[in-house]
Amino acid sequence: MPQGSSPKRERQYEHIKDSGKKRGMSEGRAEEMAARTVNKERARSGESKTASRSSTQGKSASQRGGERSGNRSKEPTRDELYQEAKKRGIKGRSSMNKDELARKLGR
Repeated sequence: MPQGSSPKRERQYEHIKDSGKKRGMSEGRAEEMAARTVNKERARSGESKTASRSSTQGKSASQRGGERSGNRSKEPTRDELYQEAKKRGIKGRSSMNKDELARKLGR
């Protein structure tokens, strides 16, 4: 943590770092993620001397609440579409790509 950071930011840093390690991140990656997140929060609240435009605009990490994490796509995979086509008995499904399967299934 940077010199002069508040006890709140120290706690926030440790919490984020521990969370990252629990999710299987390496020690270094967890520390980097925690530092970047805390530094952005400090910039947003005016606690840092300098701040980039990207640090002060848009949603903060805490506001985003994991919107960018995990699998972004909510649509089914080609294999999932294939299995559904198999259940419905659609002919020629093995040679179809994802878009073709989706069309045949009415998606």
